[in-house]
Amino acid sequence: MDKIRVMIADDHTMMRHGLKQILELENDMTVIAQAPNGEEAIKLAKECNPDVILMDINMPGMNGLQAIKEIKEDNIPSKIIVLTIHDDREYLFKTIQMGAEGYVLKDAEPSVLVDAIRSVNNGQPYIQANMTKELVKEFNKITLSDKAKNEETNLTAREMEVLELIAEGLINKEIAKRLYISEKTVKNHVSNIFRKLNVSDRTQAAIYAFKHNLTN
Repeated sequence: MDKIRVMIADDHTMMRHGLKQILELENDMTVIAQAPNGEEAIKLAKECNPDVILMDINMPGMNGLQAIKEIKEDNIPSKIIVLTIHDDREYLFKTIQMGAEGYVLKDAEPSVLVDAIRSVNNGQPYIQANMTKELVKEFNKITLSDKAKNEETNLTAREMEVLELIAEGLINKEIAKRLYISEKTVKNHVSNIFRKLNVSDRTQAAIYAFKHNLTN
């Protein structure tokens, strides 16, 4: 089995070495490169073509946000997980909007980071569980006309309502109660939403909506 090739971009040497030791305890991961700043991260991303990049935000010289922007603009295929101390929605919103596939806090358990790496490597976005509520707060700031929404996704008006409630973290039973419809009907709407957005779970649906400005 091919190992997931990981690059670590962080200005703290001990953090990089510690992460390397943690990740290489996993049978399916190997750390192939380390970068102390954004410039080096971009250079090594081009040279080494890692599967996943762990990107700190605060680094000297070029910071992580600038590095993410350039890596995405250069169409480097590496998936990016932001690994940061920042637990506010401003950074979460900005990095996801820029194209990062994951967001994990530095005080998370190692198992969370390992799960995040495996998820994004498999094409599934990963937002640390306690940060998903911050997405909802940003959802409420975004406006888009129903016509534009429908043209973008082909979701019905009812499906848009269900999507917004999914983004709020409601389960099917709660959505049914809120919309005065049966739980079976909600389940059908959720299945249609997943199919139309080409996602496989509720978190991915919320992230898709967030990145494409599909919620009120």
